[in-house]
Amino acid sequence: MMCITDAIDDCILLTGACTCSSYLKLQDIFFAFLLLKMELILISRRKLCTAFIYLVLTLQACNGFYLPGSYMHTYSTGEEIYAKVNSLTSIETELPFSYYSLPYCPPLGGVKKSAENLGELLMGDQIDNSPYRFRMNVNETVYLCTTSPLSDHEVKLLKQRTRDMYQVNINLDNLPAMRYTEQNGLKIQWTGFPVGYTPANSDDDYIINHLKFTVLIHEYEGAGVEIIGTGEEGMGVISQSDKKKASGYEIVGFEVVPCSIKNDPEKMSKLHMYDNSTSVSCPKELDKSQIIREQERVSFTYEVAFVKSDIRWPSRWDAYLRMEGSRVHWFSILNSLMVIFFLAGIVFVIFLRTVRRDLTRYEELDKEAQAQMNEELSGWKLVVGDVFREPSHSKLLCVMVGNGVQITGMSLVTLVFAALGFMSPASRGMLLTGMIMLYLFLGIAAGYTSVRMWRTIKGSSEGWKSVSWSVACFFPGIVFVILTALNFILWGSNSTGAIPISLYFTLFALWFCISVPLTLVGGFLGTQAEPIQYPVQTNQIPREIPSRKYPSWLLILGAGTLPFGTLFIELFFILSSIWLGRFYYVFGFLLIVMLLLVTVCAEVSVVLTYMHLCVEDWTWWWKAFYASGSVALYVFLYSINYLVFDLQSLSGTVSAALYVGYSLIMAVAIMLSTGTIGFLTSFYFVHYLFSSVKID
Repeated sequence: MMCITDAIDDCILLTGACTCSSYLKLQDIFFAFLLLKMELILISRRKLCTAFIYLVLTLQACNGFYLPGSYMHTYSTGEEIYAKVNSLTSIETELPFSYYSLPYCPPLGGVKKSAENLGELLMGDQIDNSPYRFRMNVNETVYLCTTSPLSDHEVKLLKQRTRDMYQVNINLDNLPAMRYTEQNGLKIQWTGFPVGYTPANSDDDYIINHLKFTVLIHEYEGAGVEIIGTGEEGMGVISQSDKKKASGYEIVGFEVVPCSIKNDPEKMSKLHMYDNSTSVSCPKELDKSQIIREQERVSFTYEVAFVKSDIRWPSRWDAYLRMEGSRVHWFSILNSLMVIFFLAGIVFVIFLRTVRRDLTRYEELDKEAQAQMNEELSGWKLVVGDVFREPSHSKLLCVMVGNGVQITGMSLVTLVFAALGFMSPASRGMLLTGMIMLYLFLGIAAGYTSVRMWRTIKGSSEGWKSVSWSVACFFPGIVFVILTALNFILWGSNSTGAIPISLYFTLFALWFCISVPLTLVGGFLGTQAEPIQYPVQTNQIPREIPSRKYPSWLLILGAGTLPFGTLFIELFFILSSIWLGRFYYVFGFLLIVMLLLVTVCAEVSVVLTYMHLCVEDWTWWWKAFYASGSVALYVFLYSINYLVFDLQSLSGTVSAALYVGYSLIMAVAIMLSTGTIGFLTSFYFVHYLFSSVKID
């Protein structure tokens, strides 16, 4: 039992939760439980004890399972660790550039790119090795290199990157460098450090050429547990035989203080890379700082201080994921949830009572009274012969519903996995990669839904291949056109955010080799499924729709305000995360908001459909779709509002075009998803409503 306690302690240490399961021992544990169940059936006390002992022995060897992120790496004293650098980024331009596009010191072995996943490539990440070397638990000040005299082009580039507030993103053991500044008495947290700075009331720019790193470490003594993870290094396993190797120091924090120091280039150029240098303090005088000027030679140095910390490895990301104004965030979300639940509950109760009363009155009348009632009354009962009449542009409707099912399924599954902790910020690009893979494989659901709806509307399977192809190409085609237009802009700016040609071929291969075939398979399955049978017959001559005092589009636009109220607060944090370089990791609340949005979209669409049927308007198909889908319009307008009032630092037409393009993709995806939710709910509501009516 002591061994089990030790193993559980190691699980808590590794994961922050008592998760003592492993893929490697899963079969043994299952066999032990199966054996235990068999002994209970035989009611043999002796065999029960034997099974229990076997179970204990199996659990004794349980493994710590850290999911997700990079696996824990322990370092011995003096072991060398090299930092990695990512693309230069700016909240003013949103155009990433390569780190080595500026005259920085290259590593001794040359620049080597790290393996990048699909999500990292699409986000514009370019992860390279760097010359910054750290020796575990060794405090030192190190010289890197002295540049050749700066050319006119290099000076202009450095000045431009400095004034555009570009940040250098450097990672150590998969942890971004964290920097703290004070503004108006508040301590502000940043990741990375600036390329340079421009003092107030000055036309000169100064480069950051000296870095003071503080590495927080935690001493760890391994207990022979297995560590399994999927990080940027791939699958990592530390077996029981490597017990001594697992002991050492873990990196649990990485902080940087940037400085600009003017050095004597003649003296510094005599040194070699990684020679020890003299520790200096960050100067406050401008004449002691390194100015960016033509023919200047810049010397780069850095110093490292290792500090022991009580922070444990599973908690090392807490400092990065701590959101500013978290209390306001939680209370605002809770307030929105309460208001929406209250309003939705009232609407739903009133609606149920109204429909039930109408059905009860209608069914209690005899035939003569029903005929008289049909002559005297108006309402949804009078459109019984037209309510299932084929809508205009029925193929487009089926295609959009199929894409909506695909996007909604992708979003829900992604949020569930993210809320469970599978989408770790330590694994860059995993979220976007997972979303793309889910979208591709959910093509089978999109094809099935669209073709079955097509068969229901048309009454036959004729043309199902065309519908399936349209589903496979509709939303991806829109995204492809927008991304291609934006990519030409990025190519013209020489940004690393531009999608390379090789990645274009990869995306096309995924599209036409996975998504399209699966969508066609789903469409074929849709032809084999039974079409939904209408409960009433459709008249040959369509009924005239009475004129209304107000246009129906006004109701449709108004209906989108209620779903928008459920997500606009969360939308602010998401936009801040995307465009201001902040971490977003409250996926649990986002999942709740998503489920609430689904509920409200369904209710709003059903209520609006019922209102249209009550005024004898039987053209409810597209109106049900856009009643909930109109929330996308408010999302797009809110994004423009965020650009104008909250993202004032964003400068240039190129940056604005990128922002509007990405916002447009988001709005189209939201429209298809929410519109599909509303349409399908309204369809089944109308089907249920008219199947409850007695028809002669």
